[in-house]
Amino acid sequence: MDTEVLRTGVVGAGAWGTALADQLARKGHQVKLWCFEPDVAASIRETRVNSTYLPGHSLHPAVIASNDLGEVVRDKDLVVVAVPSHHVRRIATEFRNDLGRTAILVSASKGIENDSLMTMSEVYSDTLESNFHKYFTVLSGPSFAVEVARGMPTAVTVAAWDMRTAVRVQHAISTTFFRCYTSCDVVGVEMGGALKNVVAIAVGAMDGMGFGHNTRAGLMTRALSEISRISVRKGANPLTLAGLSGAGDLILTCTGELSRNRTFGYRLGKGEKVQDILSGQRQVVEGFLTSKSAWHLIRQLHVEAAIFEQIYEYLHGNVEGRPISHFVHEVMSRELKPEVSYG
Repeated sequence: MDTEVLRTGVVGAGAWGTALADQLARKGHQVKLWCFEPDVAASIRETRVNSTYLPGHSLHPAVIASNDLGEVVRDKDLVVVAVPSHHVRRIATEFRNDLGRTAILVSASKGIENDSLMTMSEVYSDTLESNFHKYFTVLSGPSFAVEVARGMPTAVTVAAWDMRTAVRVQHAISTTFFRCYTSCDVVGVEMGGALKNVVAIAVGAMDGMGFGHNTRAGLMTRALSEISRISVRKGANPLTLAGLSGAGDLILTCTGELSRNRTFGYRLGKGEKVQDILSGQRQVVEGFLTSKSAWHLIRQLHVEAAIFEQIYEYLHGNVEGRPISHFVHEVMSRELKPEVSYG
């Protein structure tokens, strides 16, 4: 696949950011990778391995690690941001004066801001120059970082308001093992990528409690229906939620052993306490934070979403210490109704 060579900055050296930096370098781009932790940058410079977040994988020599955010963003044609969603506003504020007016910005963070209930595109809109929309894209879909790094076939979605920008990013990133599809539904792609993390916690908990395949399939399907209702109320195309960034990402995160959100839920299902698990985590469990945003968003949008409500109640409102089985009962014992409303 022929493509233009782009001066590229990747902001965030977690597993996903590191894998994307490596992917872009192997495609032939000039890549600088911003690492928040000095030890991570030093590890990459000295050993070509991000031993903290992507151990065992040697990075392409063209990936240059740096702790200087301005250096990574300044004078770049393409800037990919892959930091946890609750850090996006702060990081964007720090680099906005270094971001070129025609630089393409790729958001690879999945979440909804707790205080504002904004998606990442709305956070950027609130933070950056008004003309950024023409050059903004969202990258999302079923993609564990370690599998991308190993060259396992992966398919994702690149969404943009300007389809020319989406196509340009599609060609800049796609390879024979990493295939990008384009979309103009920024809202739908963002919402699917954020909300699926919440569901993965619930599915993990059900697995941890020993429930079977029936439970998992029913929970994922009904949760996808709720994701669609919430997203459509935000302006998404419902067909997007049936695609890679909706159903695809949901399936991966809810069933894949590499999912932090599913693992968090699984440990809850086995009886561990929320704060005990979180205190031992170096990497962020995005679904825990997004569950709070989703609960407030549901009320703001007046959407029925019982599964999301019960996940929130267990994670954030369970001062009585009720078991997970109580919240399962709350979902299963509701008033009976049709599966689909056509009204």
